[in-house]
Amino acid sequence: MSTSTSSTTEMIRRGLLKIDDATVLATVDSLNLKGNNKIQAVVGMPLRTLQQRRDVTTFASSAPIAAVKGILELLALAPLEQVVEALGDHADSPSYDQLSAAVDQMLANGATNDDIVALLTFAIGEEFPAAAHCRRLLEERTELQLPPLPEVAAPASLLVPKEVDAEVREQRRARREEEKRKKQSVTSTRPARPVKAKRVEKPKPARVMSPPVGEIPVVQVTRRRVALTPGELAVFSPDHPVVGSVALVEVPFDAVDPDQPEQKSKARPAVVVGASNEGVLVQGIYSNQTPSRVLFQPWRRLGLDHVSYIDSVRIALDVAPSSMERLGRLTDDEWNTLS
Repeated sequence: MSTSTSSTTEMIRRGLLKIDDATVLATVDSLNLKGNNKIQAVVGMPLRTLQQRRDVTTFASSAPIAAVKGILELLALAPLEQVVEALGDHADSPSYDQLSAAVDQMLANGATNDDIVALLTFAIGEEFPAAAHCRRLLEERTELQLPPLPEVAAPASLLVPKEVDAEVREQRRARREEEKRKKQSVTSTRPARPVKAKRVEKPKPARVMSPPVGEIPVVQVTRRRVALTPGELAVFSPDHPVVGSVALVEVPFDAVDPDQPEQKSKARPAVVVGASNEGVLVQGIYSNQTPSRVLFQPWRRLGLDHVSYIDSVRIALDVAPSSMERLGRLTDDEWNTLS
C-alpha cells in the first residue's frame, strides 16, 4: 500500500519502523516505567516489553497503537519545534513548497532523516492541516520512503488446543475406562450407608434492622483531599467547588524568553487544586515532558489537541474562580492519580 493511501495508524507504525532501532531504544530506555502507575497499562506494558526484548520491529508492527504513537511523539518533539520556527507565520497551515523548504532548512541545520520521518508521520497521525503535504514528502523523497509492515506471527494462545497423537489419545481413553470399572466394582461390594433423616427446621423470622432515630448514614467519599502546605492553606481552600476543575488560565513563565522578553505569561490549561475569593492554586499542563512532569492521562477526554504532561509544581494565580474558562472536571480516579 502506498503512502498516499495508507491509514494514519499504518503510517505511524511504518514511520517507527523507518527510524533507526538504536534511536528508538535510546528513547525507550530514557523512560522511567518501573512502578510508574501514572502510565496506562496499555502503554506501559508494551514499552517495558520493548525495553527487555529490544525488538523494535515486533513492537512497531503489533504493539497497541497508543504505545507506538507515544514513542513516535517523543521522537517528534524536538523536530516539531524546529519546523515551527522554520515556517514562522506559516506554521499553522503551510503549503507544500513552504513545508518542503522548511524540511530542507532543518536538514541543513543538522537534523537527520530520522528526525524528519518522526516529524512527518507524527503530523499525519495527529491529522495536522499539512498532513497531505507530509504524505507527499514521504512518497517523493527516496531517502524518506517508509518500509512496508512486516508479517508478524500472532502470539500463541492458551485457548488453542494442542495436537495430540491418536495413539496417546487411545491410551488415555483406555486408562479412564479401566479406572471407571474399578470404581464401579468397589461401589457394588460396599454396603449402603444408612440415610439419616433430616430435621426440618422452622424458618426464623427475618430481623429488620432499623437505624436509630436521628442518625444520618455516613457517605464514603472516594475522592482524595489534596495536601496543601500551611502557607497555601492560609490563602486557599482544598474544598472549594472549583477544585478538581481543568481551566484555561494565564500561567507566568519561570524565566525570561530571550526571543520574546516582553511576554511574561502564556494561556495554558491547568488543574485547580485550591481556591478562594483571592485567587486559585493550580498545577500547569504542558506539551513537553520534564523531570517534574508526568503524563496527564485525561488530555484527550478534556479536548486537548496533543499529549500533555502535568507539573508537580503548584502556582498561585490572582484570578477569580468565577472568571476562569473551564475545560472540564477530573473524575475521582483521575484526581487521585495526581501527585
